[in-house]
Amino acid sequence: MCRMFYCSYLNFSCGVNTKISQPFTNNMGNRSRTEIVGNILDAANGGATKTKIMYTAFLSYNQLNEYLSILIDNNLLEYLDGTHIFKTTEKGLNFLKIHNEIGELLLSNIENNN
Repeated sequence: MCRMFYCSYLNFSCGVNTKISQPFTNNMGNRSRTEIVGNILDAANGGATKTKIMYTAFLSYNQLNEYLSILIDNNLLEYLDGTHIFKTTEKGLNFLKIHNEIGELLLSNIENNN
């Protein structure tokens, strides 16, 4: 199986950049809700429009609207009025960091077993 890595940087309010790697495969079928949330939060890191998030996370317009309302209600994402920009909150960045750490642990566990 060919694995590729998608890297992004989390910008915390203290000015520290943390590099996060998310392994992904070419077929995006049957992603878990947690993976989709991670993709949305990653796309909105630093600010992004609804269209950018939709294309980056590979979601339909209806799917995206459902997830955006849930993420905003749970304070993982914020909408900046007047700019039409969504931005990942500190809570969202913490979720993304933990999600990626778990993914790396699972990936290393799979590699160690092979």
